Amino acid sequence: MAYDLIVIGTGPGGYVCAIRAAQLGMRVAVVEKWKTYGGTCLNIGCIPSKALLYASDIFDEAGHNFAPLGVVTGAPKLDLPAMMKHKADTVAANVNGVAFLFKKNKIDAFIGTGRIAAPGKVEVASEDGNKQTLETKNIVIATGSDVARLHDTNGKEIEIDEKTIVSSTGALKFESVPKSLIVVGAGIIGLELGSVWRRLGAEVIVIEFLDRILPGMDLEVCKHFQRILEKQGFKFHLSSKVTGVAKKGKSASVTFEPVAGGDPRTIDAEKVLIATGRVPYTKGLGLEELGIALDRGRVPIDAHFATSVPGIYAIGDVVRGPMLAHKAEDEGIAVAEIIAGQAGHVNYEAIPGVVYTMPEIAAVGATEEELKERGTRYAVGKFPFTANGRARSMRHTEGFVKVLADAETDRVLGVHIVGFGAGELIAEATVLMEFGGSSEDLARTCHAHPTMSEAVKEAAMAVEKRAIHI
Repeated sequence: MAYDLIVIGTGPGGYVCAIRAAQLGMRVAVVEKWKTYGGTCLNIGCIPSKALLYASDIFDEAGHNFAPLGVVTGAPKLDLPAMMKHKADTVAANVNGVAFLFKKNKIDAFIGTGRIAAPGKVEVASEDGNKQTLETKNIVIATGSDVARLHDTNGKEIEIDEKTIVSSTGALKFESVPKSLIVVGAGIIGLELGSVWRRLGAEVIVIEFLDRILPGMDLEVCKHFQRILEKQGFKFHLSSKVTGVAKKGKSASVTFEPVAGGDPRTIDAEKVLIATGRVPYTKGLGLEELGIALDRGRVPIDAHFATSVPGIYAIGDVVRGPMLAHKAEDEGIAVAEIIAGQAGHVNYEAIPGVVYTMPEIAAVGATEEELKERGTRYAVGKFPFTANGRARSMRHTEGFVKVLADAETDRVLGVHIVGFGAGELIAEATVLMEFGGSSEDLARTCHAHPTMSEAVKEAAMAVEKRAIHI
C-alpha cells in the first residue's frame, strides 16, 4: 500500500504534521522507534518536567507562602512517589491522547526504527529484527534531538548512568530527594530541573561556561532573574569550564576551572545533572547514502522545509531554528499544507520561548543585545510587577515586563517578561507581533482590571514614557 506521506518520528512536530496531513485528505503513516508516541516532549521532556515543576511549586508555596495569606498549616510533608505518579499519569494522558488522534484521523502507525532506503521508500526495522519497506510519495523527517554529551579535558565522553550522573531523563525520576545537586549548564533545562529539586530540599549548585545564565535571552532579564534564583538558594559558578566528572561511590565530584585561567576546583554532590543542551538526532536515517549532507548536525532545508532530495522534508529539532516543541508543531502544520499544495508558513520572528521556573521568564522577538548588534534604533518601555495590583494581591511582585519597539515606526520588535505567569502573558505580545503591531496598538488596547496583563499594557505605554502607575 502506498502512502501520500510518511512521517518519521511522533514528537510534537511529527504527530501534528501527520494529523494535519490527514485532515487535508492524505493517506498518512507514522514511524516511531519508541513504544509510545509523543517523542521526548511528551515522554521525558516538556510534559513530565512541567508536572514536577507545578507539584514542587505547590509544595514550596505550602511551606513558605501560605501563612501571610492567612492559611495556617503545618510543615508540608513530601510524598515523592505520589508526586512521581502525578507525573506518570500526566504523561500517560498525553501519550494516549496522541494514540487516540492517530486512530481518529485514520493514521497508520509502525513501531520500529525508520530508515529512508530511497526517495519514496521507508524501511522500518522492529525490535525482533523484522524489516518491512513502506512506499510513499512524500517523507517528513521529524526525529527530534538527543542530549548533548559533555567531554573531559582528554576528550573522553563523560558517562551518564542516569543514576548518579544524569541527563534530564534521569533527573525526572530520582527515587529520593538528593541532599546536593550540581547542574552543569545554566540553560532552560538545568534551571527548571534544578528548581524542582531545590524546592524539594536539595542544595543546588550551577556551573556554567559562559559569564551569564540563559544564553540567548535578554541580558537585563537574566541578570535580574539570577538574583531571584540566588535569593531562593541557588549557587552559581559562571565563566567556569567543567574539566571532569567522576563517580565516588554513591555520589560524584565535578572538577572545573575559570575560563580565563586559574586553579581548578572540585565539588562533591550526591547527584550531577549534565544539562549542556541538545543536538539533532539523525542517526540511522540513511541521509549520507541519499546525498543529504548535514550542516553542523542539522538537516539543511529550503524555505519550504524541503531537503536537497525531492519528496523528502524535515522539521523540528533536526533543522535550523530554536529547539522548541511549538516551533516544531507550527513547522509540521506548514509542511503538511505545502505538500497539499497550500501556502504553509512559519514566522520565525514571532516564536515565543518560556522558562517554567518560579517566577517564569517568557520572551518573543529580538533581545536588546540583538537590536544593538543589528544597529537598530529602538525605544524601551518597562513596568515592574511591584506596581501591579493583581500581583500585589497574590504576593507575586517579582519581575517586570520589557517592550522593545522600533524608534521610527513603533513596531514592536521584542517583548521580555520575568514574573508570575509570564508564559501565559507572552501570548498577547506574540499575536501583536504576528500582525506587525506597534506599542501604541498595545497601549490603547483595554485590559481587564485587576490582571497581571495590565503590566504588559503599562510597559507598552512606557515606550513613550506615559505609563500611569509608575
